[in-house]
Amino acid sequence: MAPIRPATLRDAEAILAIYAPYVENTAVSFEYEVPSLRAFEQRMEGIMAFYPYLVWEEEGRILGYAYAHRHQERKAYQWNAELSIYLHPDATHRGIGTALCRALLELLRLQGIKTAYSCVTVPNAASEALHAKMGFSPAGIWHNSGFKLGAWRDVGWFQKALCPYEENPRDPISIHNLPQETVAAVLSHWGERHDS
Repeated sequence: MAPIRPATLRDAEAILAIYAPYVENTAVSFEYEVPSLRAFEQRMEGIMAFYPYLVWEEEGRILGYAYAHRHQERKAYQWNAELSIYLHPDATHRGIGTALCRALLELLRLQGIKTAYSCVTVPNAASEALHAKMGFSPAGIWHNSGFKLGAWRDVGWFQKALCPYEENPRDPISIHNLPQETVAAVLSHWGERHDS
């Protein structure tokens, strides 16, 4: 079975356990308090209603997750999506983040998303290198954008075109409207190539 699969609400506790240290100990997340399990489940439900939410699982243990969500709320932004990827410390430097990102980008492309965005607290050499590897371009820096762990933090924005920008684009479709076999093939493909 491929190590990448769609997340379910049953995964929420394991996913939150990966996310919590990023909230408590780093400026990667700008949250100050770890959300409750119920609040986290509600976030997941909202995201999974339309966008991909993926986990990397080995021997019953979730080692990382990635998801996309709406970048901005106004109608004209509907062709954009923002990405988030978080890994357990045991999953770093193994190509898992790359595989999750590639699978996520391919699913977004199939949904009709035109541009993927990512926001990174900078400096963050590992994340910046991953985005460069994935073909993202720097889109700018917001200076002193957030105050966390006793310091003002800059965030860098990155973007990647996924589809042609047609004159009359069709609205993006929900992840649930893609054929299940197509989603499974994407996840299998990148799960088998996580060292590339």
